[in-house]
Amino acid sequence: MRFLELAKFFEKIEKISSKLEKTRLLALFLKEVDESELKEIVYLIRGRVFPDYVQKELGIATQLMIKAISKVSGFSEEEVEEIYKEEGDLGLAAEKCLAKRKQVVLFKKPITVKDVYKNLAKLPEISGEGAIDRKLAIISEILSNAEPIEARYIVRIILNELRIGVAEGIIRDAIALAFLPNLAKEKAIELVDYAWNILSDFGEVALIAKKQGEEGLRKVKPVVGRPLQPMLGIAVNSIDEVLKRHKKVIVEFKYDGMRMAIHKKGSKVWIFSRRLEDVTKQFPDVVKAVNESIIANECIVEGEGWPIDKKTGKPLPFQKLSQRVQRKYDIEKMAEEIPVKLNLFDVIYVDGQLLINKPLIERIKILEKIIKKTEHVAIAERIISSDIKEIEEFYHKALSLNQEGIMLKNPEAPYIFGRHVGGWYKIKPTMETLDLVIVAAEWGEGKRSKWLTSYYLAVRDADTGELLTCGKVSTGLSEEEYENMTQMLKPLIIKEEGKHALIKPKIVVEVSYQEIQKSPTYDSGYALRFPRIKRIRVDKSVEEADTLDRLENLYKLQGKAA
Repeated sequence: MRFLELAKFFEKIEKISSKLEKTRLLALFLKEVDESELKEIVYLIRGRVFPDYVQKELGIATQLMIKAISKVSGFSEEEVEEIYKEEGDLGLAAEKCLAKRKQVVLFKKPITVKDVYKNLAKLPEISGEGAIDRKLAIISEILSNAEPIEARYIVRIILNELRIGVAEGIIRDAIALAFLPNLAKEKAIELVDYAWNILSDFGEVALIAKKQGEEGLRKVKPVVGRPLQPMLGIAVNSIDEVLKRHKKVIVEFKYDGMRMAIHKKGSKVWIFSRRLEDVTKQFPDVVKAVNESIIANECIVEGEGWPIDKKTGKPLPFQKLSQRVQRKYDIEKMAEEIPVKLNLFDVIYVDGQLLINKPLIERIKILEKIIKKTEHVAIAERIISSDIKEIEEFYHKALSLNQEGIMLKNPEAPYIFGRHVGGWYKIKPTMETLDLVIVAAEWGEGKRSKWLTSYYLAVRDADTGELLTCGKVSTGLSEEEYENMTQMLKPLIIKEEGKHALIKPKIVVEVSYQEIQKSPTYDSGYALRFPRIKRIRVDKSVEEADTLDRLENLYKLQGKAA
């Protein structure tokens, strides 16, 4: 397929606001895509080059892209920047520049989807001396052969800013509509969702659905070493609320740490975060502890890793653990300074057997059989009870040990990937908070002028994936944390105007607030009053940030709905 055909489809679907119409058009488009290109096209439709679980960055900053556009169009870098400021979108700026090229390209040839994909996939592998020049050469070659509309979307994909309003839900529904026409809509979507939650790869799911249909999707099994979408808990306000739904519950400590999915095959161990990141290298101590503790040859288990004081053995704040996740150097030293204890609470797969349909109470028994308790690995502390007083005592015990709260789980619940389905519930002694995405920031003043100290926050539109601002926060961090936040945000700066910096959406923060108000100032239509950052959610991706629907529901709960 020529990339021009894909670019024209992007332009068409970008203009449509209806979720149903986007889904219908995407399904029709996918049906016509050849099997040999389907995976790559699905990735590109998501504005990506790789599936979610592959931690590869293209490593192209805005300034390098401006240089490439300048090189192939004949416009100076200053002229490209000026057009970028006018358009507010470097993709549109590239389109405009290439439409008015100041130099003729000799031997220009049409580019295919495979041409674009193959070249973009090379970018993460380029490193060392001269890497920037080599990356520039690849991008320039693609753009020099691109039509103006193709350049718009190539630039957006490279910068991870496709913005055609197609989020996970639309992709999933379109795959179901395109390739499972004989199934009822809900059943088809459920089956695609099941395969996606196991494979974490919409490209592969689409290909299986096209080639093998319903039968192929039903046979999908976990791959040890590839992350699965985790089952999620629902926040509730009281123990009584859960006991009204379930007569007896399994109650576990909700550790103040980081959820870890542990995959083991022989002596090879992988550790994945909740956002599917491979953090194995950052936790060599956990790898060693897992090999000493887990006696199964091949398994996928889940637990919570939490930092402890190496002298007292007591829990340390979660932020200490986030330092380990972000650390790229002196990892062994950091592991020595901030050791981790792993408490396991579930098992999904053991030695060829998928356990997700077994009740939780049975999965726990299997987990206990394959775990040998050691200094750094143990089963999560738990009780099974229907007595509200006993559960309350357990809750207060968790809090007294500086843990977050408790999880209450239905003993008969299967493991259901990636959803808040009502089998697990969490209780914490705090008011509601929101997990929001930083989309812009401002440099401080005076002694804080070297730091980004004010952050614009956004919720996610679940249908389109668009990020909608809902407030600005500048409190809640220490000077050391402002320094750390600035180091995290600086590489993500897309462009700057005065003190204001537009930030590539990647950092999620947990935010408390006094009140939610309606406001025309922000894209979401709402504003947080007195927001305060509680912590950086290194364990959450942008796709897991809170949605506009949740913001609206919290507003209504205040009794102020219009």
